[in-house]
Amino acid sequence: MRVIHPLLVVLFSVLVVPVQAGEPQGIAAYKRGDFATAVRELVPAAEGGSALAQTILGAMAANGEGGVADPAAAAKWFALAAAQGSADAQHNLGYLYETGQGVPKDAATAVKWYRLAAEQGYLNAQFNLASVLATGAPGVAADTTESATWFLAAAQQGDALAQHRLGVALFNGRGVEKDQAKAVEWFSKAAAQGLAEAQYTLGVSYNTGQGVKPDDIEAAKWFQRSADQGYAPAQANLALLYDHGQGVPQSDDDAIKWYRLAADQGEPHAQHGLGEMYRNGYGVERDLVEAYKWANLAAQQGHIEAMGNLSALAKRMTPEEIAQGQAAAAAWSKR
Repeated sequence: MRVIHPLLVVLFSVLVVPVQAGEPQGIAAYKRGDFATAVRELVPAAEGGSALAQTILGAMAANGEGGVADPAAAAKWFALAAAQGSADAQHNLGYLYETGQGVPKDAATAVKWYRLAAEQGYLNAQFNLASVLATGAPGVAADTTESATWFLAAAQQGDALAQHRLGVALFNGRGVEKDQAKAVEWFSKAAAQGLAEAQYTLGVSYNTGQGVKPDDIEAAKWFQRSADQGYAPAQANLALLYDHGQGVPQSDDDAIKWYRLAADQGEPHAQHGLGEMYRNGYGVERDLVEAYKWANLAAQQGHIEAMGNLSALAKRMTPEEIAQGQAAAAAWSKR
């Protein structure tokens, strides 16, 4: 899923223009959260051509600061500032066009404004432009090569999301020459900044030995950091390591804990694993109904092993028990 950066106001990235009357007072009011005064002082400055005042008013309208959000007004102010070359406004206008807020949804126009801001070095625009180009959109053809270029530009500015996405491109050879060792370097940079998804991906690299020497202890370390942030795939993998005693001491209790946390988020591998624990009575009292429930949930998401387990479980269960397991799975799905 593509991550869209929120509307931001970076007050130093607009063109240098003569300061309009009331503009300093309006900026000061905005910074201290006095939005009524900010509007009163900034509107005349914006109407007088101040790109900075236009950008701030656009952000206020978009975010509903000082009143109800007004995306159409935001688009109007951003368009005026964007035409003057404000990278902030160009990025934010692109965001409105991409998401269809205050203007018709138009990916091609979003890309136009993102590119103008990206070419000025605006990090969020570089990331969003790369994200659109990675998969394409109506009116925009996918271009994985250009996408990787912009992910690299944002990654070099230290953006963890871009570092991870660049790593994924390198890992799979998508838009760039495949280089899993270089991918791991970018995963490591993003993981060190605390990005849960990157910590998980780095753990997978160590666990599978792709791009780096296999090391279950390192894998467990990174899965743990990601799992502690609630990232379900990492929780599922950490549970598996505890289940098998890889990189961590074998512990049914810890396996159950992490399987359950991930399973409760709908992670199919964890649901399958938790079902297996109940089927075998590892760390919990053996319960075929509960085992059937979790196997059923995993199977519904296409988990092949879980599909097979349902048949095996059914041979050991009464029709009433099977019905109970199916009902428990249905009740869980309706939560």
